[in-house]
Amino acid sequence: MSCSLLEFCRLQELKTVRDYLFQNQKTEPVEEKNQTENELSWEASDWESAWDSGENKEEGATSATTVEEETTGQKEPWLQDCVVSLSPCSDLLVVARQQKAVFLSAKWRTDDSGREEMTLAVSWTGTLSTDEGECVSSSICIPLASQKRSSTGRPDWTCVVVGFTSGYVRFYTENGVLLLAQLLHEDPVLRLKCRTYEIPRHPGVTEQHEELSILYPAALVTIDGFSLFQSLRACRNQVARVFATRHSAAAAGSDVIQPPPLAYKKWGLHDMDTIVDHCSVGIMTLCVFDQMKNASILGGFNASVKGNPPAMSQYVTVGGGPYTGFYYAVEGSTQPLLSHVAMAVASKLTSALFSAASGWLGWNKHKNEEEAVQKQKPKVEPATPLTIRYGLPDSRRHGESICLSPCNTLAGVTDDFGRVTLLDLARGIAIRMWKGYRDAQLGWLQVPEERVDREFSPSASLPRRHALFLVIYAPRRGILEVWGMQHGPRVGAFTVGKHCRLLYAGYRLMGVNSVTSKGWQLHTQQVCLLDPITGALRTVNIPFHLALSDKKSERAKDLHLLKRLTTLLRSRGVEPDILESEAKSALLDIKHPAIKKQALESLLSNKNAPVSCLTNITCALHDTLKQQDPEAVDIELLQLCSSQLKLLQLYTDIQQLHSTADIEACSKNDSLEGIEDELSRVGPTLQRYAQLTSRPSVSFAQDSPDSPLPVQAFLSQMECTEDGELRVIRASETEWNQLGNFMFWGCLCGKSPLHKVCDTLQQAGISPQQLLSLLLSVWMQREKEVLQKPEETVRNLHTLLIALSNMPGAVEESWDSQSISPWWQQVRCTCIQSHNAAAALLAAFVAHRAAKASITSRADSKLQSEWEAVSLDLEQWSVCVRQLEDVLVLQTLLLVPPPQGAAGGAAAQCSIKTLLEGGTGGIADSVSKWVFRHNLAPERLKEILQKIENKEADEKLEQKAGEEGKEQDEKSQEDTDTIAELLVAVCQRFPHSLSPDLLFAHCCWEYVVQWNKDSEEGRYLWCAVEHLKLVSSPHIQLGISAMMWSTFIVKRLSAAAYLMEKVGKAPKDRLCRRDIGMGDKAVTSFLGCCVRLLQILMEVTGVVKNQSPLSFIDYYADSAVEEVSAPELSVEEVWCGAEGPASLAELALEQKGVHYPLVQHHCLLASLQHAAMTFSLKLKPLSLFDSKGKNAFFRDLTTIQLMPSGDMDPGLVSIRQEFLLRVLTSWVQAIDDPSSSASGTRPPPLPSSGPKADWWPSLCLELGSLLQVNPDILRRHLVCELYNQGLDLRAEEVMLEVEDKDVLGSQLLVLTGQRLSYSLLHSQSQTQGAMELLARLPPTLCTWLKAMDPSELRCPLVPLPQTSRLVGRLIEILPENHAQYSLGLHLLEAVEALTTED
Repeated sequence: MSCSLLEFCRLQELKTVRDYLFQNQKTEPVEEKNQTENELSWEASDWESAWDSGENKEEGATSATTVEEETTGQKEPWLQDCVVSLSPCSDLLVVARQQKAVFLSAKWRTDDSGREEMTLAVSWTGTLSTDEGECVSSSICIPLASQKRSSTGRPDWTCVVVGFTSGYVRFYTENGVLLLAQLLHEDPVLRLKCRTYEIPRHPGVTEQHEELSILYPAALVTIDGFSLFQSLRACRNQVARVFATRHSAAAAGSDVIQPPPLAYKKWGLHDMDTIVDHCSVGIMTLCVFDQMKNASILGGFNASVKGNPPAMSQYVTVGGGPYTGFYYAVEGSTQPLLSHVAMAVASKLTSALFSAASGWLGWNKHKNEEEAVQKQKPKVEPATPLTIRYGLPDSRRHGESICLSPCNTLAGVTDDFGRVTLLDLARGIAIRMWKGYRDAQLGWLQVPEERVDREFSPSASLPRRHALFLVIYAPRRGILEVWGMQHGPRVGAFTVGKHCRLLYAGYRLMGVNSVTSKGWQLHTQQVCLLDPITGALRTVNIPFHLALSDKKSERAKDLHLLKRLTTLLRSRGVEPDILESEAKSALLDIKHPAIKKQALESLLSNKNAPVSCLTNITCALHDTLKQQDPEAVDIELLQLCSSQLKLLQLYTDIQQLHSTADIEACSKNDSLEGIEDELSRVGPTLQRYAQLTSRPSVSFAQDSPDSPLPVQAFLSQMECTEDGELRVIRASETEWNQLGNFMFWGCLCGKSPLHKVCDTLQQAGISPQQLLSLLLSVWMQREKEVLQKPEETVRNLHTLLIALSNMPGAVEESWDSQSISPWWQQVRCTCIQSHNAAAALLAAFVAHRAAKASITSRADSKLQSEWEAVSLDLEQWSVCVRQLEDVLVLQTLLLVPPPQGAAGGAAAQCSIKTLLEGGTGGIADSVSKWVFRHNLAPERLKEILQKIENKEADEKLEQKAGEEGKEQDEKSQEDTDTIAELLVAVCQRFPHSLSPDLLFAHCCWEYVVQWNKDSEEGRYLWCAVEHLKLVSSPHIQLGISAMMWSTFIVKRLSAAAYLMEKVGKAPKDRLCRRDIGMGDKAVTSFLGCCVRLLQILMEVTGVVKNQSPLSFIDYYADSAVEEVSAPELSVEEVWCGAEGPASLAELALEQKGVHYPLVQHHCLLASLQHAAMTFSLKLKPLSLFDSKGKNAFFRDLTTIQLMPSGDMDPGLVSIRQEFLLRVLTSWVQAIDDPSSSASGTRPPPLPSSGPKADWWPSLCLELGSLLQVNPDILRRHLVCELYNQGLDLRAEEVMLEVEDKDVLGSQLLVLTGQRLSYSLLHSQSQTQGAMELLARLPPTLCTWLKAMDPSELRCPLVPLPQTSRLVGRLIEILPENHAQYSLGLHLLEAVEALTTED
């Protein structure tokens, strides 16, 4: 409630501004291209960004220099040497020095705390002067109002007006574009000032016209505001039009529209020695007495007086001889002059575009002509002489500046004696003077009266009052002062820097009138203080009541008391007695009811005040109000006191009840009879649930539910209604739980008297429904403490629930047993929505018993019979209890923490409401997420599920697991058994919702969804396919497969195919990540899973549609299966009310059947891609198919496509064959084991996955049959490759399947020759016997061996017995009439001879 300095903006890049303006003082300026035509130096991007909507939308990020950087080297007052002007809208700042200027525009940015703040950033820098030797002497920024009907008061654009020492006045846009230039007088421009339209506050005030005034040493020029506004708009529109068509010379040259001329008046100011500043007061009309007085003074005793006093414009100047001069110009005595507007940009653009010069900025042809034109200055009109009417003569005092007040009646003048003088302009006298303000800077603040102040003002019916304050900045002292007018005291003082600038515009938007300003909210700052050290722009905020701060102002005194009370409440360490006495004194001394109410509210919300203090003060105020005249007392204040007293008393009573040791003994009716059986039945589950929920966790002390509830929090959550009852305000969940803790937790623990607390709350008038809600909220929140002593807390809850039910208004008297009771429905809704399963179940047990007792008693009183009462409420309670038991078992399973290294994540929270809203598949979905978190293997899940169906199989599995896992850790085994036990319990509670097929289907879907989120984890997709294989229902299996394919698989598979087709080989990691979204290893795993998924789809298609799929690897069923009927989906009886999205199984059963040949077609493609990626082979997969095959790829599997048929092109077949042969070769190289090759023992078994998998040869043969490649060629190639690798035993197994033995024999003959040639001719350890054997060989065999090339063998060093065995096989398969049979015999002899020699 006092004066304050508020920072509303901050300047960016102050160091950049200073370095640019003062760079010639540091180093020699770099010679730049002299911008003699500065009007053409703007950037296109800047113009376009500002032209779109009149606002600068440029969002380029400007690096904010820190305060430390800005302060470096800025200790000297550099800003005092500059011409600074700020727009009244604070969105444009101009800093100029000599010929240079910097424009800073407003931008919004987000600070570190996320709060939006306004900054001024450099938007344009450049040189403004065009004539040699001229400098900037003055500048102002005039915002121009928008002419659009939808405008709300924001400026359309801002014009920068700059005066020069040459006498020129130039007008620029915000981006430095010169609009027009005027030479109205040939002396330096001293000051530019502006006056804009103000709405008259009183009916008799003369409406002032807008104008721009320009002061020269001996002349004053005033430009009419309307004329200037129209000219500036026309110039800006013309510039924009020329710029938009600058690429078309004809268009630019044909549309030059001359703007309207400027209307101005030029006065020659006489009778003053020197003039340094001025102000244009505006038009004034003298009263008749003043007119007669002036006439007699000027004309003497016999002067004649006109009937109507003339309207005059008043001008006040300051300087020397006299110190202040008053000039009056009678309106209508002089005709306004019309100037020729020199629109520089448009004319220069036109001549430039018509010239043949290169570049749009230069015009070399007419350079001399234009320089000559520039030197011809325009005609300057002579000034109309204006003599001084009177002045304030003071020969030694010289005025420095004058600042006109917003009401045009006062002005502040500074002089060279360090004085500030206040002038009354109407009377022409000095009415006040301040001393000790050398180099002072002045500004004015006009503050309107607040609406609240008007309500208590004695002149509430009169127009709204305004207070006037003078702001004085004394740079020598570094202080900013605020003084009340006209003879008011100093109401504010601030210590600021010594190098600041006080920026006071004194005007608002130009172009506003009484019609267009209706409904506008002009956002302008009156006074701003610019600190060049920090770059902060601050404004002064002054409350209106400071103008009333005299001894008779009760409101000012009340505000002072309120401020004193606020300070007292903020101070810490004050004794409660002192706090109470001081606060009571201040509160009772306040007179205004509104301020007294505000003081009481701030006192009640203070955290330092104890309850006794608040009670005593409120009681004293209440007694004081009661003693006053009832008509003079404010009713709202009295009601506030009464209600707060009632709340404070209630808080005290409850606090005392909780602190007493009086504990009521439980009656027999409050025993646990009937609930004990239920507690013992769910006891083990509750115990396990409690163990899982009691894991240690981190929390803050202030968030602990055991922390006491402050009285301020209690008061903020309670309110009194008009009928005297109390109502609890439900704010946040935390505050609600705190209030419930305060009221009921002591009762639930057995530490407080239950019935007394309930009676106290009932007498206070709180509704039973709200008390029930508070009781249940604290019960649910304190679940961990409840489970520590379940029997005691349940007994106390039962007592409280019965007590609340017996309150008036709880259970309706008219309630019928065949209708739903709203009271018990509220309890059920809380239990249904609660995520605390154990607490909800215990509450349901208690409420069920209480409701049953209530219904029975009502039925006995009405029927007087021995029949048991049947109620709709009891039926719903039975269903609710059963559901909560199910939820408890499920929640216990979900709370089991995952093992270390698993996917992790927060445990899922479930309630009856969430499960019902999740639809019929919500339960299976929760369990599937749990399976994923625990990384439970599909086979392990299958074992657990089989335990439910077959107990004997369960025992066998446990025995088998015990034999295999003796070495495992006992703890992990125990955890596994616990998990299995919990999962079995959950599945038994949900036999339909968690049937094996549904659970496997949901697990499959969960894994594929997680894989889609993180496609690098290929094992997720592998697990999904494994779970899919375990689904026994072919219809669900078909639907899930089809949904997986269309939702997740087909897009990535097509991306992989097109990428491989593009690069022609297995792509590298970078390309895979770019196009497919995963690395190369993940792509290989993905393609393998795609093959398996399509194989499952083909197999299940045959089952469902009674089709027999081809034997395609070992996953397929060869025999036809009779058509299987679709399964029927059912839900447990108590969960039939599930409403939500369709379950996964329902969606799967709705899927259409797929087209088998199309699935097989895609499986073929995926297999080829998988082989290419596994063995890093070159392949263009789509090029292995004809046009029909290519078009069929990646179509919807449910559609029938035109598939390839008939014989394939031999060229394609040869490409396919070559690829399959390379796959076989790569597989042979991958499985090579030197240890097994060297020893002739049986080879070790191969793995089931990866490049060494044993099914690659059979896959190639199957692919060959589908791709019309001769399988025998593949087998022969495989045999030769195995022998080539030295894997003779594997080769002999494959050789049995080869059909064309003759060709194979010829191929193996060459391979045997290469082995023998290596042993005899190329081995480094050649023996003498080998040389002799070579000499004994037949010449033809010797020549043939020498022609062999053993380098083609990958494993040339093979034991001789293996080679001998190979030759034996060779002789067996070659017929005797074969052309090379004799050569084979010779080879056999040679090998036997070598073997014998060894």
